[in-house]
Amino acid sequence: MLFGGHVGGGVKAAPERAQAIGADALQLFVQSPRAWRFPNHDPAVLASYPERAREAGIESTLVHAIYLCNFASPDDVIYDKSVATLRSTVDASCAIGADGVVFHVGSHLGAGFEAGLERAVPALEQVLERCSDTTWLLVENAAGTGATIGRSLEELATLVERLDRHPRLGVCLDSCHLWASGYDVTDPAAFDALLDEFDQLIGLDRLRALHVNDSQTPLGSNRDRHANVGEGLIGNKLSVFLGNPRLQELPAVVETEGQAGKGPDEHEIETLRKLWKAGVRPTRAPARKRGSSGARRGARGTRGSRSRGRRSG
Repeated sequence: MLFGGHVGGGVKAAPERAQAIGADALQLFVQSPRAWRFPNHDPAVLASYPERAREAGIESTLVHAIYLCNFASPDDVIYDKSVATLRSTVDASCAIGADGVVFHVGSHLGAGFEAGLERAVPALEQVLERCSDTTWLLVENAAGTGATIGRSLEELATLVERLDRHPRLGVCLDSCHLWASGYDVTDPAAFDALLDEFDQLIGLDRLRALHVNDSQTPLGSNRDRHANVGEGLIGNKLSVFLGNPRLQELPAVVETEGQAGKGPDEHEIETLRKLWKAGVRPTRAPARKRGSSGARRGARGTRGSRSRGRRSG
């Protein structure tokens, strides 16, 4: 497993900042997360990124799309800005050789799940065509707040199916969001069942990245409130999430405030590694490999419904 954090500094400084906290993976923004304006990146800086990352010992780079994006929005202005921004984000991410662009589908704002999909699918179709065999588009599961899309495996699977199981479409699973949506990531049997269902509905070969965040709120709360690793209600049981044999080889990125409130730090990365060592257990099935996605069974028509065997929030 590759351990890392979401670091500041953008394309110019992210590898060095990740190296300073002892990470071997990182996540970054390629623009300000608080503004729509996309910067004119210096082509030389983009081209130098892979070498600087190698020199810093970074084995995996993820880019996160800004949170302003909403691909399910009924508002045409927000929708158009979202699509344009994600297109530019993917272009920059391909230029630096990132492994994936993580994004949230967004909220249908009360219009309904189907209406939200009707907006999101054509937006994502055009962006996927800009991805490469190296740089995938990775949809992140949602915590279930409000009218967000992607709160369940069934919703994620439906999106994958509507996008014709595109070969460059993957998933990033967030431990805090799973917990908030009612999936108990602290119970080994329950988490194994979750991964079984993921494999059946989506395919584990599409699982390309992990966000490892503790939670300030209870199981099934549908509230997205990250806590520092090991300091929230999931606590040391994050070892169950990190130690599962089918998640090894993936980049595991922290998105917490850290001890000083300035983002992931050395303590967070060290804690990640300790929890991973505590959670690693004998393999009951081969670890999933990072590679091209294959054909899988489709979603079972349970769009937006609660997953089998998990507690409702």
